[in-house]
Amino acid sequence: QVQLVESGGGLVQTGDSLKLSCAVSGRTVAVYNMGWFRQAPGKERAFVARINLSGGTTYYADSVKGRFTISKDNTENTVYLQINSLKPEDTAVYYCAAARTLSIATYKAMGSYTYWGQGTQVTVSS
Repeated sequence: QVQLVESGGGLVQTGDSLKLSCAVSGRTVAVYNMGWFRQAPGKERAFVARINLSGGTTYYADSVKGRFTISKDNTENTVYLQINSLKPEDTAVYYCAAARTLSIATYKAMGSYTYWGQGTQVTVSS
C-alpha cells in the first residue's frame, strides 16, 4: 500500500517562501511520476506541477512558472515543492499525487493519478 504524506504548509506573508514535502512509503518513489495539485477555497483542485520518474523532466501550470520548483529525491523517497514569492492567491490546500504512467495529454488531470496524500494547508496573508 502506497502512502503519501505532505508537510511544510503554514501561515506566511506575501513574498515569503515555503518548501513543501511529500514523503512516500510502501514503494520507491523512483517508479512514480509525481504531481502537486492545489485546491483553493470554493474552487476545484487544480494541477500545479509534475515531475517524471527520473526527476529530469518537470512541467508547471502557467500561473506558477518561475516561482514554483518541483524536485524529487529518490534516495529519500520524497518529493518537494519549493514555493517562492508567495501571493495571497496561492492560499490553498496542497496535495501530492503519484502515477505509474502519465502522458503529455493527461498529466494535468486528477484522474490520471492513483495515489493521493491528505494535503497540507498554505495560507498567505496580504
